[in-house]
Amino acid sequence: MGTPAFIARPTTTGYEGVHVQFDSSPRNMLPLLLAAYQFRFGRDIEALSRYLIDDVVFAWDEIGTDLLDGSPPGLLQRLTGGEQWPSREMTGVVNLDGTPAERETVTQANSGGHHWGYILHPAGIEVISRQVDLRGPVVSWDTDPRARFSDAFEGWMPGSPPPIALPRDLPKLTPVPAQPPAAALTPAARPQRR
Repeated sequence: MGTPAFIARPTTTGYEGVHVQFDSSPRNMLPLLLAAYQFRFGRDIEALSRYLIDDVVFAWDEIGTDLLDGSPPGLLQRLTGGEQWPSREMTGVVNLDGTPAERETVTQANSGGHHWGYILHPAGIEVISRQVDLRGPVVSWDTDPRARFSDAFEGWMPGSPPPIALPRDLPKLTPVPAQPPAAALTPAARPQRR
């Protein structure tokens, strides 16, 4: 059994998003989401939202360390002990009659079976503990992904600060410079083939 959650974007009436089945507690999910926003997606909330919410066919089985692509050296080691796994979509989901299941958008009206919710606001990630309330505190997008995040449901109360232990005396994270596509390199700058 997983730790079901959802990732969503805010709407005028609440939120809409997609289901995530495994490893979706704040301790696991927030570092990946923060690092993905800060590095892989270059602080582009729309690109991150499209990837996580719009581009998935049915739902996520698990969010993986591929979200750390483009992160500074050592961040993967710090967050996962060096372990890597890909994000995986759910496949082969069928209805009781054997027909392929259709994607169901997660909203505030049907999110009751999820333990956690992560709403991607312009200011940060609202973390909803479904055991506590329909709202939750917002973790700023500038939060260091190396912070320690509590998995205690009662810590994520609306109106309270997020239960985060910020790291001390760690060097500032700086993104890895992006390599231009091979076509953008001048002929003299292209690597020589052997």
